[in-house]
Amino acid sequence: MIINYLEERLNNILSFKDAINSQIYTTIGHLEIEAYLSKEPLSYQDRTKGEKRKLRPGDKWGDLFDCSWFHFTGSIPPQGSGKHIVLLIDVNGEACVFDESGNPIRGLTNGSSVFERKDGSPCKKVLQFNESAKSGEIINIWADAGCNDLFGKLSEDGRIAQADIAICNDNIRSLYYDYWTLSELSLVIDKDSARYAKIMPALYNAMQTLQSFTDEEVEIARKILAVELDRKNSDPCLAISAVGNAHIDLAWLWPIRETIRKAARTFSTTIDLMDNYPDYKFGASQAQLYLWVKKHYPVLYKRIKEKIKQRRWELHGGMWVEADANVPCGESFIRQFLYGKRFFKDEFGIDVKSLWLPDTFGYPAALPQIMKTCGADYFVTQKLSWNSVNKFPHHTFYWHGIDSTAVLTHMLPEETYNSHAGPRAISKIEKKYAQKDISDRALLLFGIGNGGGGPDEAHLEQLERLKNLNGVVPVEQEFSSKFFKRIDKDNINYPRWQGELYLEKHQGTLTTQARNKKYNRLIEKKLHDLEFLSCIANIYGLNYPQKQIDEIWQEVLLYQFHDILPGSSINRVYDESTERYEIMLDEVTQMTETALESICQNIDTSGMKEPAIIFNTLSWNRSEWLKIDNRWFKAEVDSMGFAAVDLTDALHTFPELKAQKQLLENDKLRLQFADDGSLISVRDKVNNFECIKQGKKANVLKVYTDKADAWEIPYGYWELPPETFKLQNVNAYLDGPRAVIEQTYNYNLSTIMQQVVLTTGSSRIDFITEADWNETHKMLRTDFPIDIFTDYATCDIQFGSVRRPTHTNTSWDKAKYEICAHKFIDISQTDRGVSLLNDCKYGFRVADNILDINLLRSSQMPGVGIDRGKHQFTYSLYPHTGNHIDGNTARRAYELNAPLLAKKISQPKQTAASPSSFLSIDSEAVIIETVKKTQDSNDIIIRTYENTGAGCYVILKANLPLKKVWLSDGMENKIQNIDFENNEIALSFRPWEIKTIKIVLQGNK
Repeated sequence: MIINYLEERLNNILSFKDAINSQIYTTIGHLEIEAYLSKEPLSYQDRTKGEKRKLRPGDKWGDLFDCSWFHFTGSIPPQGSGKHIVLLIDVNGEACVFDESGNPIRGLTNGSSVFERKDGSPCKKVLQFNESAKSGEIINIWADAGCNDLFGKLSEDGRIAQADIAICNDNIRSLYYDYWTLSELSLVIDKDSARYAKIMPALYNAMQTLQSFTDEEVEIARKILAVELDRKNSDPCLAISAVGNAHIDLAWLWPIRETIRKAARTFSTTIDLMDNYPDYKFGASQAQLYLWVKKHYPVLYKRIKEKIKQRRWELHGGMWVEADANVPCGESFIRQFLYGKRFFKDEFGIDVKSLWLPDTFGYPAALPQIMKTCGADYFVTQKLSWNSVNKFPHHTFYWHGIDSTAVLTHMLPEETYNSHAGPRAISKIEKKYAQKDISDRALLLFGIGNGGGGPDEAHLEQLERLKNLNGVVPVEQEFSSKFFKRIDKDNINYPRWQGELYLEKHQGTLTTQARNKKYNRLIEKKLHDLEFLSCIANIYGLNYPQKQIDEIWQEVLLYQFHDILPGSSINRVYDESTERYEIMLDEVTQMTETALESICQNIDTSGMKEPAIIFNTLSWNRSEWLKIDNRWFKAEVDSMGFAAVDLTDALHTFPELKAQKQLLENDKLRLQFADDGSLISVRDKVNNFECIKQGKKANVLKVYTDKADAWEIPYGYWELPPETFKLQNVNAYLDGPRAVIEQTYNYNLSTIMQQVVLTTGSSRIDFITEADWNETHKMLRTDFPIDIFTDYATCDIQFGSVRRPTHTNTSWDKAKYEICAHKFIDISQTDRGVSLLNDCKYGFRVADNILDINLLRSSQMPGVGIDRGKHQFTYSLYPHTGNHIDGNTARRAYELNAPLLAKKISQPKQTAASPSSFLSIDSEAVIIETVKKTQDSNDIIIRTYENTGAGCYVILKANLPLKKVWLSDGMENKIQNIDFENNEIALSFRPWEIKTIKIVLQGNK
């Protein structure tokens, strides 16, 4: 009985804060509500153009993502005279209050919003009206609302919850935060400590005092609690730097258009709170968000600039958006920094030195070097705390990338960017912080996030009381940049992590929403070609389309956001982005055609009957077959150059080719197929080895049950026997230099037509695939059991490659059951190997000697019917001698993704001779990744990288009118002058080094 009594008393003490909370506001009247309903947002100027309706609490006003301008009116009742009056507004959706000039001033969030309550309440329903109101004072409030909660859900069927006039009892409000802070502190301190023994009686005595919540009772209770709130730390070993934060997903469970309004709600609330809490420091990332605010809410943007100037608001992270880090190419990462950091510098005069990716699904080994070359020294994340198997061992550490470049990294010890900033949060950091033996500082990010919202009064009231409260380590609100400067002093003792930061979760995002991933790969490559060709055309007098290219890049970078490109958003996001990709690709194609036409006018085609110009945008000589006007010919094109050909010289006979229903053969390889269409033999005739494991079948189109959502792939799916597509028809034929077997398969509601192609002179086997995929909770994969012995696979990543185990010796190996690769994955033994290339896939599994590629998924959450419909993609098997370097796998993969470009010439033309190669490198180890015009001049940027993991000295040959050559960084700043002779530039490379060269052309200043 005594134990039960003590437990009941403890529960009563701890829950009494709710009783105090219920007394803060006294309702004295109700607001009149008019709504102007619309399906899409209307501007403030057009706010009355929607469907007008009179409403009251309990009325339904919309369905998911419907919009409305609400007009709340009323007057202050007599009992509110001289009182602190607030308005309590909850429309069961997100809303933003505007002033009479049409500027956002405060965000409102419904209390029923989906959110982890352990991280605090998302509710923001209190709108300050007047601290000393007058009786009869008129209330006239306009608010722009969306019928969705923070997480894109329809709350309470879209019915209005509250629209009241209330008195705010400020003394009770202060008492509430006093009591809440101490009651939560009692939960985290030692129950046998003297501190606990003091706090509990104080809470009990305050509770007993508060019988009627009179002013006198409240004052006495606050004095009782003040004794314990005034107890300070003496000489703490750890302190916490806290900064306000609102993680805003640019799209996820809501469309992009709603994010623009989320920014207005979140940022206007932040400004409002800053005016009332002088210690409040806040930060936000993503230049894209700021650009939207600048465009749609210019007065709010001006206020943000003022707070940044006052050092109240911090710019977090230098990227354009918080991007996915698995799928974008290396150049996309550079552009994230280039456009992001330039925007922040131009708009605010600040060079942002950090990378801010707290919610991205893993981080590639190339990222530290990319960061450094773009002037980012510090990295913030917390996502690795989500690992499903292994606990990541560090919080503050040096992360070493593929080339050994290191960046100081802090993984939030609280393991969230949505901290409620109370004693539980502070205590968790102190207990969990792995480097507290080295560092005396940890970082805390507080505020409501994912769907925006940010901090509210509760966060700031608690932080005010926790500055130096005995029982928890002290907390100081300060910028993350200041935090990093503090911890940088202990750098020699921090642990180090080498290689990728693999997230043991969300591997499904390497495949989900396959169309989006294909469009991203395609436009990255098309932009590569456009920029290079536009640089050459610019030399010949054509204006470089800088503005158009910048606009397209920025939109591409937007769609690389970490919940768009990975496939983890709702359908509407992909419906809209797909439409935009197609429009952008058309624009890029048109600009590329214009550049090609300009260059072709300066190429001599005299003496040719049917001239055509073939362009090679890659940095090595290429010899490939092309088909123009139904005629095949062999194109020999120099590095980053062109070849003029006469189409009348096309060749027509290829006697070495064979194409039968179960056999393909060229001069390099001989392929055999089983009755079911699978590949049972790939024999290298030149080097005399078999690629396929004896008795095994390759390229079986396997269908696995996959009931996971867009993020996950069920562990162990491979342990159950898959279903397979069944062969329906086979057709074998020769097409010029190509031997083709065309196979048609079906499974359930889906069909696949696949061309297996061998080309004369090539060891690359192309599987050109058209799929009509109509499945639910299924996953389409294929694999190649290879006759190779190795314990690792080589995976193509941004600016290089990494090795990953083919075994499961450790729990870290076992957790990597789905891995990311870009253009190729390879397994090799000393004498030979096999690479699997692709033009738009990223998810792979390598177990022992099996190369497995994830082709399509059909999850049902958050999107519905994901990836149903038609798809086109190509993957290729490439046998080679030696390892992937000896076999030039990287080059073959680039060639698959960047085919030669052909331009027919209507009339032969005689002109002065032009160089057939504009740029070349005398080493197979170095690749020219990008050629573009600099952002601020007509100088040219040439971005290169070492691709084999070896140091080397190379000559970059530039057949351009060189004036000066500079070593540059990723931001296009000059580092040092480079000498050159006869247009040859000598360069040295460390293994995997990215090197950016800026060349000044004659005639440029």
